Amino acid sequence: MNIQRIIITGICFLIFITEAPAQRKRLAARPQLGDSALLTEVQKRTFNYFWKFAHPVSGLTRERSTTPDTVTIGGSGFGVMAILVGIERGFITREEGLDRLLKIVNFLWRADSYHGMWPHWMNGATGKTIPFSRKDDGADVVESAFMFQGLLAVRQYFNQDTPKERELRDKIGWMWNDAEWSWFTQGGQNVLYWHWSPNNGWGMNHQIHGWNECLIAYILAVASPNYPVSPKVYHQGWAMSNYFNNGKEYFGIKLPLGFEYGGPLFFAHYSFLGLDPNGLKDRYADYWEQNKNHTLINRQYCIENPKKFKGYSADCWGLTASDSHNSYDAHSPTNDLGVITPSAALSSFPYTPEYSMQALRYFYNRVGDRLWGEYGFYDAFSETTNWYDNQYVAIDQGPIVVMIENYRSGLLWKLFMSNPDIQRALKQLDFSSPWLK
Repeated sequence: MNIQRIIITGICFLIFITEAPAQRKRLAARPQLGDSALLTEVQKRTFNYFWKFAHPVSGLTRERSTTPDTVTIGGSGFGVMAILVGIERGFITREEGLDRLLKIVNFLWRADSYHGMWPHWMNGATGKTIPFSRKDDGADVVESAFMFQGLLAVRQYFNQDTPKERELRDKIGWMWNDAEWSWFTQGGQNVLYWHWSPNNGWGMNHQIHGWNECLIAYILAVASPNYPVSPKVYHQGWAMSNYFNNGKEYFGIKLPLGFEYGGPLFFAHYSFLGLDPNGLKDRYADYWEQNKNHTLINRQYCIENPKKFKGYSADCWGLTASDSHNSYDAHSPTNDLGVITPSAALSSFPYTPEYSMQALRYFYNRVGDRLWGEYGFYDAFSETTNWYDNQYVAIDQGPIVVMIENYRSGLLWKLFMSNPDIQRALKQLDFSSPWLK
């Protein structure tokens, strides 16, 4: 979600914290682990948010740990990728993962959709839309893009010639084929629109311009087998805004695209759970440089710590959208409230492995039980206000599992980038990548 929608999110779904840290269920003492073992432990606990805490009917991912019936399409898209990590890491068997993914896909097949796109939220038992706001009660292209990013990786992974794996591939393919990306140009304009509602039509009127987390929506829209958009939609819609090109230096680090200081760090994560930024370039940017430099600027800002918040350092850094001590907010160097979000540094492992490990050690060893729980690290904390969240949020948990795995093995990048539709779209958009022959 972009910055505008984060403001709406804070108004719409913040569930204030009522459980004091001292009341939390205490777990066994944290063992001291080597780097590899610690990464595995973080992945396993965080994976369990998507496995053990999944909605029992649909298998989809709950929006947060305090919303038992509300499931999130984007967070569930991250979750299906996390299930693949769980199989590869031996947390579950291939058969267990297959059965869960079939449950999810069969539920999505019957759930509310609009021109082939799902809503932001739905009821995890019925599949009925839960409005995100008064007019946002229909299709959400970006949340659906996050789901399709995951499902296309799943389809590549389950490649065996067995009845259940064929069924899974077929149903994912049918939903992918039915997604009407071209509809969301609102009559053939050269830009994608985020929402459409059967009750409110185009009332949200939210064009998707970059730079932010929505790159994947444009890639998928061009990649669509049956309802593609023209490359002009990418070049004239996505790449044309006051916040697309940057080119300035911050702390001596050049930022090719985006807001001042880069904005919240989830911009460098959500589209790149499947889209491999290694060697990925187009006429606008080198996306490895973009994401790595965005991360380095975010970290260096925390080291400089101009607002003198307690705890900020080379060991404790990472500003992105998350819970805050007052609300849900899009934390960044230009919107710094003294809140550190573990997902920011941990989902940046591919870009800054040494610095991300520093942060991981700090969160695990120094902040400790105030931050570490049944499903890994809680969403956020502020040492300045002595506030430590006791909730998990799906869209922050998912990138931790997936991006650590991409750092370790490149698993999700290999799967997503091997998809012929994605390769064709990248070629149409004049991208270069080691994946393109």
